[in-house]
This record gives sequence, structure tokens and C-alpha cells, in this order.
Amino acid sequence: MTDSAEGRAVEVELPPALVRLFPGAVPKVRLSATNVGEAIDALNQRWPGMRDRLVDSTPRIRRNIHVFVDGERAGLDTPLAPGAQIIIKTAMIG
Repeated sequence: MTDSAEGRAVEVELPPALVRLFPGAVPKVRLSATNVGEAIDALNQRWPGMRDRLVDSTPRIRRNIHVFVDGERAGLDTPLAPGAQIIIKTAMIG
């Protein structure tokens, strides 16, 4: 990351089920983003196809996916402060 990108760095924690689907994916990754949608796009650049697992065609976060930013439920437009922690969880659907 460049110095300016490092200033916008956030940490993303991925669920084990998602990590298993993408070779080379890791449970925690740092990337640069100003909102949740940009963070998901950055994940998709690293692991093509990940966006499709997280976001539907409307586009909204899929029903079976929960995204939290610093402990609060988030959507694609949720802004990210530098150093924010994003946790992505899969929900049980039955």
C-alpha cells in the first residue's frame, strides 16, 4: 500500500466457510477502503468471485451474510474510518 492508502487501511475478518472457497484467502486481511462496498471490491480484486458470494444483484449484501463495522451492522455504503475492523459472518439458513 502507498502511504495515502495505508492511512485508509482497515482490517477485514472473513468467515472460515468463505476462506475455504478461495485458494490463498486468509482469515484476516488489511486493505484500503473508504466504505464497505470498496472493501468488498478490494477483496474481489484479490480473490475474484468473492463479491458474488457477498453481494446480490440489487446490489445489497446477501441475506445469508452479515457485515459488522466496529461491532455495528453495516451495509455497502457504511463509511469506514482508518483502522476500522470489518467482520463478515455467514448466517445459518434452514
